[in-house]
Amino acid sequence: MTITDPVETLSVEQLASRVGMTVRTVRFYAGRGLIPPPRREGRNGYYGPDHIARLELVRELQGHGFTLSAIEGYLERIPADASPEDVAVHRTLLAPWAPGLPETITRAELETRAGRPLADDDIELLVAIGVVEPTPTEDVFQLAPAHLAVGIAFLELGFPVDAALAARRIFTEHGQAIANELTEVFRTQVWPLLKDSGRPTEAITSMIERFKPLTVQALVTAYEEAVDEAKRDVIRRR
Repeated sequence: MTITDPVETLSVEQLASRVGMTVRTVRFYAGRGLIPPPRREGRNGYYGPDHIARLELVRELQGHGFTLSAIEGYLERIPADASPEDVAVHRTLLAPWAPGLPETITRAELETRAGRPLADDDIELLVAIGVVEPTPTEDVFQLAPAHLAVGIAFLELGFPVDAALAARRIFTEHGQAIANELTEVFRTQVWPLLKDSGRPTEAITSMIERFKPLTVQALVTAYEEAVDEAKRDVIRRR
């Protein structure tokens, strides 16, 4: 069943399976008013695309660390007659930019994925550049899978750990500032135009999804140009 199916035909058990929640959790959220009442046929309740869209949005908000009260406040601002596609746009806006979810992995599994033994200094470097994060359990890490190849390349270069830590501090500080400013540009200058454009919801969702890689590419290009200019400045001063 897709999000555009118009008929409410799912039982509560099927709905729970569809969104990856337990029946108890779905009923709890229904009791808190996070989803509308089901369509009733006698004693049976049936659910459809609107319930799926709203529960998937709840799950996305949870993934971003929102409390239940914050989730309730967020959903209250979405009109009751919003279509499932409109709700899906909100979920698209919240979708993580980083490719892939973190994986919990042992040191032995990490070495297998890396294709090489990893000394303590190697692990320290991977932690410094954010490829892995330690957990409370010894030799168990949270891995960013998409970044592992980059981390191994840094190991092969013999990149100093202190330099990696300094670089990460720079990227974190300036990356947060860029993210905040671009988010404000999107919120005040792009999103209002998209909402009032009259475009189909699918087109708006597609534009939002395309905004991510375009923004990343623009940032990479600006960084490359800045590095070239910095090198030219060093040469001029010499």
